[in-house]
Amino acid sequence: MMLYIFVPLCALFTFSQQVTSAEKCVCELTNSEQAFPHDELSAVEDNASECNSEITARKTLELDSLLLGLDRRLPQLLEDVSMLEREDDQDLYGVLSLQVIENELKDIKQLMDKLNSTTMRDQHLTIGATKQLEEAKAEMQELEKYDTMQVVRRQEANMRLKRDLDQCKNGHNHIIQPTQPPRRNCPHGEFVNITGPRVYTAGEYPGSYKYGAWGRDPQPEVGKENWYWLVMMTASNRYSNYVRLYSSLSSIIVGVSVPGNVLIHSSNPTTNTIQGPNVVLFSGALYYNCYNQDAVCRFNLTSKTITTVKLPKGTRFNSKGNFCHLDECYPFTDLDLATDESGVWVIYTTTQDYGNLVLTKVEDDESPTLGQTWNTSVYKQGVTNTFMACGVLYATRYINKEMEEIFYSLDTVTGEEKFNLGIFLKKMSPNIYSLNYSPVDQMLHAYCDSFMVSYKVLFE
Repeated sequence: MMLYIFVPLCALFTFSQQVTSAEKCVCELTNSEQAFPHDELSAVEDNASECNSEITARKTLELDSLLLGLDRRLPQLLEDVSMLEREDDQDLYGVLSLQVIENELKDIKQLMDKLNSTTMRDQHLTIGATKQLEEAKAEMQELEKYDTMQVVRRQEANMRLKRDLDQCKNGHNHIIQPTQPPRRNCPHGEFVNITGPRVYTAGEYPGSYKYGAWGRDPQPEVGKENWYWLVMMTASNRYSNYVRLYSSLSSIIVGVSVPGNVLIHSSNPTTNTIQGPNVVLFSGALYYNCYNQDAVCRFNLTSKTITTVKLPKGTRFNSKGNFCHLDECYPFTDLDLATDESGVWVIYTTTQDYGNLVLTKVEDDESPTLGQTWNTSVYKQGVTNTFMACGVLYATRYINKEMEEIFYSLDTVTGEEKFNLGIFLKKMSPNIYSLNYSPVDQMLHAYCDSFMVSYKVLFE
């Protein structure tokens, strides 16, 4: 053992012995190897850490999302233009088709602008990262000469050997399991069309409250199966502090409210009162955008208690992520609450999703929580409204003062997006400020410039 240690030391160091006196011996130790440059290694590590912080997987996902949206919109635009060329009758159809194409061109232009800015930013990052990598490679190659014992090379060889062994092992044992496409269980079948309107009424306050929402509770309490609810934006077309209840459809049509108002707060607006018209009632609780918050409020109509759940960081609120069409945006429609056979959903957008729609399941409880989330490739400001039916998200867009189109869907089971549904709603007023689907009777309830309108949803 002593000899094994002594031999490499002799290779590295030179000893000289000098006797200065009979009682004293002095040894000089000279290192024949260069000192390891720790400062240079630390600089390389710092550069690598900086590069990792600047280039992340999220930046790649942002670009992929924009490209996916563009890839799906361009074929649809080509198909719509071709159809217009084939079937233009110079009358109503031509006007509708041109309006659809104009909306699609606007969406594509917004996507292209974002794609160009994102591409330019990524190009600068790529140039800088390439230079950093080349410098780091050169510096690491320079540092390799200090590895006189070839420790690094042996480690690399061992890693290659381990990787080859793992590949060999997995190649013999891996069996591809057959996969089946996910299937949905919708009691009604596939949503194919809308008929109506079936109901058209100004209610108690004709022309008084432009923004609002109405509908039925999909999971009502016992004895309240036929009740309807109404929420009107009573302050600045933006805020409300109560929900109004009606014992039947005829009561809401003739404007007789029994049992009347359930008050959330005496002030309007204030903490946890309603902001924006996109509200829903489910299982005896009202879900809505909390006042001045990126959060969903749940108001229990029986206990009068309020609980909240915050949405992800970056969620747009306070009228920064509204529904829009070419002529205007609908203020404070950042959050859209929806119900269907399975419960409550919230539709919104975030800064990290570049304004595209985001769908999240809200787990219904006294203290609601957020469940699974789906990201879409449809731009929110190119949409006028959304609703849920049988686990599928549907989006509408403005065609003209008489017509709205359900043009988009996202299946939450398969993840499939469609941009060419072509289901049209005949409007009784130019703007639809809220849409609520009722799974109790398969009706779609719309609130339009203070009018309440309902349509029958047809399933295959």
